[in-house]
Amino acid sequence: MNIKRTLRLLFTSSLLLVANNSFSNSVNFYQFTYEGKDSVFAHKPAAGQFQNPIIAGFYPDPSITRAGDDYYLVTSSFSYSPGVPIFHSKDLVNWKSLGHVLVTPKQLPLYKQQTSRGIYAPTIRYHDGTFYLITTLVDVRGNFIVTAKNPEGPWSDPILLPEVGGIDPDIFFDDDGRVYIAHNDAPIGEPLYDGHRAIWLWEFDLKNKKVIKESRRLIVNGGTDLAKKPVWIEAPHIYKINGWYYLLCAEGGTGYDHSQVVFRTKDLTKSFEPYAGNPILTQRDLDINRPNPITTAGHADLVKTKEGEWWAVFLATRAYDKTAYNTGRETFLLPVSWKNEWPVILEKGKTIPYQLTAPKTVAKTKNTVPTTGNFVWRDNFSSAELLHPWVSLRTADSPFYQLQKNRIQIQALDIRLDELEQPAFLGRRQQHTRFSASTQLDLPTENTSAGIVALQSETAHYYFGARSLKGKLQLFIEQANKGAPKIIHTITPKNIGSRLTLAIEGDAGKISFYYQTNDGRKIAVLENADAKILSTEVAGGFVGTLLGIHARTEK
Repeated sequence: MNIKRTLRLLFTSSLLLVANNSFSNSVNFYQFTYEGKDSVFAHKPAAGQFQNPIIAGFYPDPSITRAGDDYYLVTSSFSYSPGVPIFHSKDLVNWKSLGHVLVTPKQLPLYKQQTSRGIYAPTIRYHDGTFYLITTLVDVRGNFIVTAKNPEGPWSDPILLPEVGGIDPDIFFDDDGRVYIAHNDAPIGEPLYDGHRAIWLWEFDLKNKKVIKESRRLIVNGGTDLAKKPVWIEAPHIYKINGWYYLLCAEGGTGYDHSQVVFRTKDLTKSFEPYAGNPILTQRDLDINRPNPITTAGHADLVKTKEGEWWAVFLATRAYDKTAYNTGRETFLLPVSWKNEWPVILEKGKTIPYQLTAPKTVAKTKNTVPTTGNFVWRDNFSSAELLHPWVSLRTADSPFYQLQKNRIQIQALDIRLDELEQPAFLGRRQQHTRFSASTQLDLPTENTSAGIVALQSETAHYYFGARSLKGKLQLFIEQANKGAPKIIHTITPKNIGSRLTLAIEGDAGKISFYYQTNDGRKIAVLENADAKILSTEVAGGFVGTLLGIHARTEK
């Protein structure tokens, strides 16, 4: 057994696996199936091309590093555990999940955190045989670093950075041996306007694992032009290329006005000059009525391939009804061109393509689990550990599930999805605007409910559950929409056996709920309910929708 698996088996939060013990008041689930059906993925890329996004669904704020022939990518995870998904690729196009970076309660204490708090914007770098990941755990410990010799883990306990405020830290290894941390924080004095932020730089003592306090320096105040009141300068990354230090930042906020901008200097002790052609990536100036729009592009990180090409990973969204998206912010890939020694990700006025020419890499990634395009994903719970796509909310001190042969047993807890505790919920990301998801489970006993969930947050979700009321089975749909959850529909199912199949189907702003009879007929319970309440536009926050399984006690 490898060290990382040992750590996961010892994890005393929701992702601890328990063997040979039965929960009282529990429900067995036997399978979960997810299918994506997006029209933009209907035609597979031609030979030599690739599909955007490269990682679909709620995988935002990507950061990338290269170690020899291998590429590693991480994204934000907010208040889901385990934290910080990590992927591996040989070709920048096909990505294989390696699991997660933060897998222990010491690494990831998420007690009582709102869904859009938790882990923000990690940066991953490889230097002298060691992987470094720096990120922010908001409201809990602020900024910190973890390290590993193997990106699959184990990763170290957190190296705390109490002097480094704000969010979105970056770690940069200069070629003279010095190390720096850049990050977003408040400007000097009172902000001049709403959204006025700054980028700060520290020197970091790698040997003693702490910042050099007197080194703190303001390097960007407000953004590219303070007179124009730019907002939310954040997500800095520093690179040294051909004698120039380049600083990439996101600007405009991670919504429709999102963009990527760049600065440079010859000396880190001197001022950074903004590029006259900024932004180097945005979609905010395009026709909002265009079909199948990709929007909110920004928060980029650059990587140079072994073959000498430069590429950028960044977040963007696939919107419907102009600005709505339930899939969250996703990871995209574009080539970088150079103009007068400035990097440009996308010319102004151009749309981000769904398919384009792939990087000129020789090696190819072997991956049996797709991260983009249309696909079917099924879990029969036959593996020794949970598959990597599954996550739970927050952290707890005791397990709520156990894997057994071809089933998973979920303990019904007295915790609702709208509470800031850890509910008995396991979810995987909605990766398509049009999708179906289903699960098969035992009929719940008295005072217990169980079923399938579409969850954006504690204040925006649907729970399609089954419960026994005075010996009779009832199906119900519970909706949370910025207020206390309420049951909006009930039905008494007919012609079912000892197991029940429940299904959710989504299509942009509509969501429908079904159950299956003994003879395999699909029976509608509620069709075309409002799925827009799960969109970031309505629900707010920084996360996308998850689809999964849930059990709870009923009074």
